[in-house]
Amino acid sequence: MKQFGANLYKSRVWLLMTLPGLIWFLIFAYLPMFGQVIAFKDFRFHPDGFFASVIHSEWVGFDNFKFLFSTNDAFIITRNTILYNLVFIVLGIVLAVGVAIILSELTKQKFAKIYQTGMLFPHFLSWVVVSYFVFAFLSVDRGFMNNILTTFGMDPISWYNESTFWPYILVAVSQWKGVGFGSIVYLAAIVGIDRNYYEAAMIDGASKWQQIRHVTIPMIMPLIIILTILNIGNIFSADFGLFYQVPRDSGPLYSVTNVIDTYVYRGLMSMGDIGMSTAAGLYQATVGFVLILITNYVVRRVDEDSALF
Repeated sequence: MKQFGANLYKSRVWLLMTLPGLIWFLIFAYLPMFGQVIAFKDFRFHPDGFFASVIHSEWVGFDNFKFLFSTNDAFIITRNTILYNLVFIVLGIVLAVGVAIILSELTKQKFAKIYQTGMLFPHFLSWVVVSYFVFAFLSVDRGFMNNILTTFGMDPISWYNESTFWPYILVAVSQWKGVGFGSIVYLAAIVGIDRNYYEAAMIDGASKWQQIRHVTIPMIMPLIIILTILNIGNIFSADFGLFYQVPRDSGPLYSVTNVIDTYVYRGLMSMGDIGMSTAAGLYQATVGFVLILITNYVVRRVDEDSALF
């Protein structure tokens, strides 16, 4: 115990640096977990406040979950959330690794800085701003796309009423906003690879593509696996801004834009059904936790050193 205290005192500076993060997690991640009990109650507001409302609300078991899964919405939001995230994960990794490799091959650092800044810029834009960018392209009367269509004698498209195009639009917007930021981690890993590997490959006559295939990608593969595991853990969490702000909450698009996060939000704002919304959130968190355990187990069976835990 004395040694433990001595170690704590010795590491006091590092522990203080982690304090803001720990406080954030306690307040916004761990304390709200107690609210999951609402998923099993028929929540009714009590005049004495929120905690009294939770305590005095009647227990209903799994009725909120039964209500959620008895509707067609459960299938739609689950399908949309999983499929979109699968595409985002696969496409995000491929594009981010590709961009990182291209940036690492740029010999003129002046242009590399310009490219990096240009690709990072979309990440810092809010989804509200991005939604107006998209609206400038897809507006029915003054949109850039419809101007092109009418120029070539084609009929304009009411983009915000046609659900056919939106899976592609959402994927394109998501990758445009996130690939630049996602490539930073891979670029840092590539820069850290010992240059002796590349020199040895060049002596053996390896082309640039062979160097990428046999040196760069194998060296960053553990990082790709770890980030993939983390992304799969969030496969049941959709980006609310992307699916709510960009389609501008258009009703005709709900079949392809409604995901668990937007469903929970609309459940609270439109129906005020706190119990069912909490059940949807608990369903989302539980499945995400199970998925990350399964993925980590599979990775550990294939390559133990690449597993997250």
